[in-house]
Amino acid sequence: MDLYPLWNSLRIAGISTVIIFFLGIFSAYYIAKAPRIIKGILDVILTLPLVLPPTVVGYILLRLLGPRRPIGAWFLEYFDIRLTMTWWSSIFATTVVIFPLMYRTARGAFEAFDETLAYSGKSIGLSNTYIFWRIRMPYCRQGILAGTVLAFARALGEYGATSMISGYTPGHTATISTTVYQLWRTDNDALATKWVLINIAISSIVLLAVNMLERKTHGAIAAKTVKDA
Repeated sequence: MDLYPLWNSLRIAGISTVIIFFLGIFSAYYIAKAPRIIKGILDVILTLPLVLPPTVVGYILLRLLGPRRPIGAWFLEYFDIRLTMTWWSSIFATTVVIFPLMYRTARGAFEAFDETLAYSGKSIGLSNTYIFWRIRMPYCRQGILAGTVLAFARALGEYGATSMISGYTPGHTATISTTVYQLWRTDNDALATKWVLINIAISSIVLLAVNMLERKTHGAIAAKTVKDA
């Protein structure tokens, strides 16, 4: 059994999760402080990939990154880099698809933050950077971690956009999802079932981690409520 699809899926999901971790956090932080109208417009734009069919996201990316399209042609001409049909092309797709999950979760965590803690920190001379990393982030860490884990799981199972921008080449661009589809097409149900079970096992572990984080968060909130009372 060739384990390349598993390794490729894990590295694509891992890299894209690291990217959206920082992009999602900082986008959520600054947009949460924006005026209501601007916040509403940006919310629609940034959350759109969450409700669009993955194939539509893949099509848009192809229109931008294809070798005959503006961005793709520029990279190909000046750097001799093809942005589609490589294993790392899938990172573009998964990053776009999972970004809304991280953004929405992080924004919810930041909106639940008690701003009096930030005001108290400023009153004693703490910088905004210090308050963000040492006060705000620890306070919101459970929600942010839950969003990160969910985003990783979504990236691991991405198929529609990934298959359009990277295709399927065994040993080069194959992922778990594209491998399952190709095995089904060739009537190799036994091997397809093995990959399905592997995917289910990984997803179950991820969901278990999310549930543990949520229970820990609820426990912390309950403890804080009792203490304040």
